[in-house]
Amino acid sequence: MLNALVAYAAEEGAAPNPLIPAWYDIIWSSVCFIVILFIFWKVALPRMKTMLDERSTAIEGNIAKADEAQRKAEAALEEYTSQLAEARKEAGEIRDAAREDGKKIVAEAKDAATAEAARLTASAHAQIEAERQSAFVSLRSEVGTLALDLAGGVIGETLSDDKKAQAVVDRFLAELEAEGAKA
Repeated sequence: MLNALVAYAAEEGAAPNPLIPAWYDIIWSSVCFIVILFIFWKVALPRMKTMLDERSTAIEGNIAKADEAQRKAEAALEEYTSQLAEARKEAGEIRDAAREDGKKIVAEAKDAATAEAARLTASAHAQIEAERQSAFVSLRSEVGTLALDLAGGVIGETLSDDKKAQAVVDRFLAELEAEGAKA
C-alpha cells in the first residue's frame, strides 16, 4: 500500500504544493499520532487523573480542616468572650464587696474609736474625781493642821489631843461648808 501511494504520487507529475504535505507523510504522521494518542490515553491520562483526584481530595481535606479550625476558633472566641464577661462581672462583684467591707471596717473603726474615747473620757473623769477627792482630803488635813496651829497660837496652848483636835477641825470645816452653801 505504501508502494502504491508512492507510485501515485510520482505519476501525478504536477508541481507539488509546498503547503500541503505528501500523502505518505500524512499517513505516517497519522499513525504516529494515533500511537502516541493511545499511549497517552492509556498511560499518562490515568496517572494525571489519579494525581488530580488526589490533589482535589487533599484540597477538600484541607478546606474541611480549615473550616473545622475556623469553627473551633469561633467557639474559642465565644468562650473567651463569655469568660471575659464573667470575669468582669466577678471583678465588679469583688469590687462592690470590697467597698462594702471597707465601709463596714470604717464603721467598726469609728465605733471602736467612739467606745475607746468614751472609755478614756470616763477613765479621765474617774481619775479627776479621785485626784479631787485626794486633794480635798489633803487640803482638809493641811487646813486642820494650820487651824490647830493658829488656834493654839491664839489660845496660847498646844492642842495635842488628836481626837479633840480632829473634832474641832471637822466642826470648823463643816461650818465653813455650811456658810459656803448659803452664799
